[in-house]
Amino acid sequence: MGRPERCLETDKAQNSRMTPSFRLLAKRRFLPLFTTQFLGAFNDNLFRTAMIMLVIYRIYNDPAQEAAFSAVAGGLFILPFFLFSALSGQLADCHDKAKIIRVVKTAEILIMIAGAGGLLLGNIPLMLLALLCMGAHSTFFGPIKYAILPQHLDDDQVLPGTGLVEAGTYIAILAGTIVGGMIAAEHAAIGVLLVAAIGWVAGRQVPPAPPLTQDAGVDFHIIRSSIKLVSDTMHVRRLFLAILAISFFWAQGTILAAQFPPLVKNVLGANQDVATLFLAIFSVGVAIGSIAINRILGGTVSARCSPVAALVMGAFVCDMWWTAHNWPAPDGALRHFAAFMEMPGSERVMIDLLGIAVAGGMFVVPLYAFLTTTVAKAQTARTVAANNIVNSGAMVAATLVLASMVHMGVSVAETLLIVAVASLGASYLAWKLHKACD
Repeated sequence: MGRPERCLETDKAQNSRMTPSFRLLAKRRFLPLFTTQFLGAFNDNLFRTAMIMLVIYRIYNDPAQEAAFSAVAGGLFILPFFLFSALSGQLADCHDKAKIIRVVKTAEILIMIAGAGGLLLGNIPLMLLALLCMGAHSTFFGPIKYAILPQHLDDDQVLPGTGLVEAGTYIAILAGTIVGGMIAAEHAAIGVLLVAAIGWVAGRQVPPAPPLTQDAGVDFHIIRSSIKLVSDTMHVRRLFLAILAISFFWAQGTILAAQFPPLVKNVLGANQDVATLFLAIFSVGVAIGSIAINRILGGTVSARCSPVAALVMGAFVCDMWWTAHNWPAPDGALRHFAAFMEMPGSERVMIDLLGIAVAGGMFVVPLYAFLTTTVAKAQTARTVAANNIVNSGAMVAATLVLASMVHMGVSVAETLLIVAVASLGASYLAWKLHKACD
């Protein structure tokens, strides 16, 4: 698929200089895309966090219902990636990516009108419908945010650009998570509409990114096009390994993100502020890892650090499980932040959480850069779309496993062990990818 197979690890090994990551933020060919992606991720998490906190802390009052709702909400957001990624990849490769961004950002405003209504009314079905539609919004934007980078940036800027996009995404997740966890649902309803409007303005500033091929048609048959796209991509061994490794990462992330609020409330006995802090620490950690790995690799696209990063992530998860497993049972009112910090092991939990996130960012960023630089530029969106299909399948599978385990009575703390075991698989796949590039 695409140009002759080779590994960019050796391609750029002799490159003695790289463009500093943050310098890209001064360039018009990058800043509007970065801003648009940042605002989209912020809005996703502002809405999702406000919804989850509203449901868990003000509507439901049952641990099993709360854990199940978190899992269902995560699954609904991911489902469109599984269904529509093939279509989104084809459209992105056959049309101007900047024009698609403008259409997608217009749709976000309409979706957030429904989401705001759900928050104001406390209507769970309406909120879940908006969440499903935001998943579709992200599905069509997802291939573009990575595929447009090789088209707008020089070769030695792709890894720094990818790192900035990932870091910006998780900083936006942090900001959206904090704001969504702190403000009332009524204020969040106003916020999601304002952010959607600002994102629409930013999206209109993205420079044109015309298609690089004119002969690739669009197959609107969802199942057939998805199967063909994945098959055409996965037969390339290095792409196969990279996509599977990324899928392990997102399956792990799905379980962690779904379980943080129930873990904080029902295992650690802490309130909404601590739940928000957990999500925020995770976001900061991934952003740190995303920037740090570019420094470590010196701008070279390589998977050599990913196997160790996956193992480190698994080790921190195991330690968090051990601490949660031995945490004293909650007794009475939920602890606020100061009271939580007085508990033995509280700092250890947060260090574990930060370590998980930093290692996760260092693991996944080089793999995304690999996807967009190892194929022809005319096929990058399709490659990212194929990755999204497999990723979403893994995430939906993780959600179903999580929901089944909760239904069978497995505790929230014990589900962390799933993530630890998955780290071994992610490390093995990353190691195989690195060896394939030697």
